Amino acid sequence: MYNKPLYTDKDIKIFTMKRVLYISAVCLIFASPVFAQTAAEVERLLAADSVTYGQAAWFLSRAAELPASNPEAAFDNAAQRNWLPKNVSAGDTARLDGIALLVMRSFDIGGGVIYSLRRTPHYAYRELVYKNIIQGRTYPSMTVSGSDLIFITNRVFALKDGENRQ
Repeated sequence: MYNKPLYTDKDIKIFTMKRVLYISAVCLIFASPVFAQTAAEVERLLAADSVTYGQAAWFLSRAAELPASNPEAAFDNAAQRNWLPKNVSAGDTARLDGIALLVMRSFDIGGGVIYSLRRTPHYAYRELVYKNIIQGRTYPSMTVSGSDLIFITNRVFALKDGENRQ
């Protein structure tokens, strides 16, 4: 006798598509609060006239996809790896040269000869100015606003993207 299959190939494709759509919808629903929280944090950062080293370490560690569960852990991780200037705390207002060092170390950006030898905030600042990541009329001791931090991070992504295309 002829045995007819229970499901045809067309039925299997339909079931598979429905399953994929269902799983995607569930993932989107559960991921929405995560994106909303991130947007709220970015809005808070944009509104800040000056950022602290703790806020900068947290933002840059997430941007560089480094493991950090909270802002304190991100700051402690950066401080232990000597990615921050000496004798700063998480609540201190961030200076541009300190942010430059944090950016160069967290994104593993190579520098020139003197930066490679010294790895100080001053030479990190000079290197980022040379690479055109820090732009405009700036000086190493100026405070960094939230929009400045986001702009610098965006420039780093542009630099990294340009390196990956070559």
